[in-house]
Amino acid sequence: MWLLIAFIAVPMIEIALFIQVGGLIGVWWTLLIVLLTAITGSYLVRSQGLRELGNLQRSFSELDDPTEPLAHGAMILFAGALLLTPGFFTDVVGLSLLVPSVRRAAFVWAKSRMNVQRFEMGETPHHRPRQPNDRVIDGEFEDVTPQKNRPEGPSNWTRD
Repeated sequence: MWLLIAFIAVPMIEIALFIQVGGLIGVWWTLLIVLLTAITGSYLVRSQGLRELGNLQRSFSELDDPTEPLAHGAMILFAGALLLTPGFFTDVVGLSLLVPSVRRAAFVWAKSRMNVQRFEMGETPHHRPRQPNDRVIDGEFEDVTPQKNRPEGPSNWTRD
């Protein structure tokens, strides 16, 4: 139901804002502002998206919880879609999602409304979890200790 309301309300808000702003500053200035927000937003989405991708890779390499960088990346992607959609309302929402403190507040709000039942990362559950001071290295070996009952003298390969 909320999605239906959004699909009806957002275009109506955009049309009303286009009429109001276009009446105040003119059609060409309105179109120029929409074009500039799309270009600026694309640049900001790219730069912040690369930064969040680095944070996500760091969280994976350090085996940290990747939820926050993933959520930030999703919000940046959504902001990019909003900024490429022509309109003032979607531009304001998209630009606000590019502000890190706004994304952090949205993440905290969403996190407080969710209940995570289980989260696993790293090895499968049937393996013993690795401890920080664990010095065991898993590997295969073959015993190459010389045999003691070896006959002395020339080998059978060099018989005269």
